[in-house]
Amino acid sequence: MAPLCLNSSFLPSSLHYLHSRSFHCPQSSSGFCFQTRTRSRSKAIRLSIAKAEADVRKEDIVIVGAGIAGLATAVSLHRLGIGSLVIEQADSLRTGGTSLTLFKNGWSVLDALGVGSDLRSQFLEIKGMAVKSEDGKELRSFGFKDEDASQEVRAVERRILLETLANQLPPESVQFSSELAKIKTSGNGVTILELVNGTQIYANIVIGCDGIRSPIAKWIGFSEPKYVGHCAYRGLGYYPNGQPFEPKLNYIYGRGVRAGYVPVSPTKVYWFICHNNPTPGPKITDPVALKKQAKDLVRNWPAELLNNIDLTPDDTIIRTPLVDRWLWPATSPPASRGKVVLVGDAWHPMTPNLGQGACCALEDAVVLAKKLTNSTKSGPAFVEEAFRSYESERWLRIFPMTIRANLVGSLLQWENPIVCSVRNNIIIPKLVRLGPILEHTNFECEPLTQGIKVQDLHIHQSS
Repeated sequence: MAPLCLNSSFLPSSLHYLHSRSFHCPQSSSGFCFQTRTRSRSKAIRLSIAKAEADVRKEDIVIVGAGIAGLATAVSLHRLGIGSLVIEQADSLRTGGTSLTLFKNGWSVLDALGVGSDLRSQFLEIKGMAVKSEDGKELRSFGFKDEDASQEVRAVERRILLETLANQLPPESVQFSSELAKIKTSGNGVTILELVNGTQIYANIVIGCDGIRSPIAKWIGFSEPKYVGHCAYRGLGYYPNGQPFEPKLNYIYGRGVRAGYVPVSPTKVYWFICHNNPTPGPKITDPVALKKQAKDLVRNWPAELLNNIDLTPDDTIIRTPLVDRWLWPATSPPASRGKVVLVGDAWHPMTPNLGQGACCALEDAVVLAKKLTNSTKSGPAFVEEAFRSYESERWLRIFPMTIRANLVGSLLQWENPIVCSVRNNIIIPKLVRLGPILEHTNFECEPLTQGIKVQDLHIHQSS
C-alpha cells in the first residue's frame, strides 16, 4: 500500500508534536496518513486522525519518570547524541519537597552533564560537619577538605536541580500527565506501554526511572522495598533576612531519634528528624500536623533546630517511611528484562544515611547512557548485552553501599541509654574517622561528548 499524506495543518496545535514524531501503526509496516478530498468530509477525517495519533505512537527510547534519575538519564543520552522521550504521570515537574545533599561523586556527574557550574553558583559549599548530643554539647567536628582535599559537599534544592536538568533537553522531550497503566512486550521484542489515558507507546528501549514504588520494577520481578523501622520528617526553613549558620552539616544524636540541619543558600536551611517507628504509619500531608509531630520528637533539643521547623513553609515539609532493597546475588531479579532496564530508586532504593541516593542515581544515568551509546553502534542485538554490562558494573557499587547505609542508620538509631552513652562519649569523640566513611564518594566521570548522531542509530524494529 502506498503511503497517503496527512496535512499537519488539520491537526489541533496540541497534536502537532505527536504528528512530528515518528508514528507507526503496529498492524502494518506501511505508514498511514489521510488526505481530505472534500470539504464536507474534512471534520470527521480530522477527528479520526487526531484520535489515532493520540492513541498509538512509536519511540526509540522511552524513559518512565521525570525525577532526578529520569532527567539525568535523558540529559546523558542527549549529550551523547541520542534522543529520548520522558513520560511523567504528574502534570508538571515534581518540584515540591525539600533538599538533598550531593557529595563529590554527584558533582562529578553534574559537571559531565554540563550543569555543575550553574548549580554551584546557587548553593553554598559545606565546609565540614559537627556532631552534637541532644543537649547541644558538641561531640566532634570535622573539616571535609582536611579529610579529603577533593571533597565537595553542597545541599541542593530538589526543585532547582530538576528544573536545571529539564532545561538541558530539547523542547517537548518530557510528556506530562502520562501515567503508566500496563507494560507488555510484543512478539518482535518491542515493549508496549499502555497509559491511563488510553495512549499506547511502542518503544524499542524502556528505561524505568519511576521511583521507589516502580511499576516497572514490579513487572521485572522485584518485590516492594522493605521498611527499615525509621521514619523521617524533612523540611526547608526559610530566612527572608538571611540565615545565621556556618556552612557545615550539623548532626544531633539522641536515643532512637536523630536530627540534622545544613544551610542550603543564604536564605534557606534544610533540616531532618529521623525516629524509630515499628510501622510506617498513615500518610500525613497536613503541614500543621507534620510540624507538631516533628517538634514533639525534639521538644527540648537545641533551639536552632526548632526555629528551622517553625520557619518552614507548608509546601516544603514532608514525612516519609525509610525503605531499601538489598540486591542479593543469585536471588534478586536482574536489573533488566529484554530491552527494559531500571535506574536509580526503581532498582536500588537505599536509606539516606550516607547521602548517596541521588548521587547513585546520577551515576547510574551516565554509566547506562555510555553503555547504551556503544551498543547502538553495533545494532539492536547488543542492547541487552549493554544492559547486562551496566548491571554488573553498578551492582558492585550499589549492593555494598545499600547495606552500609542501612547499618549506619541502625547504629545511629540506638535507644539503649548505655549504648548511646558509649556512642557519645567514646565512639564518636575518639574512634570515628571521616576519611574512610567517605570513601564511597570516589567516582570519576569524564565529560559526556557526542560520539554518535541520532540519525546513525539503527535500533528500530519492524512493526
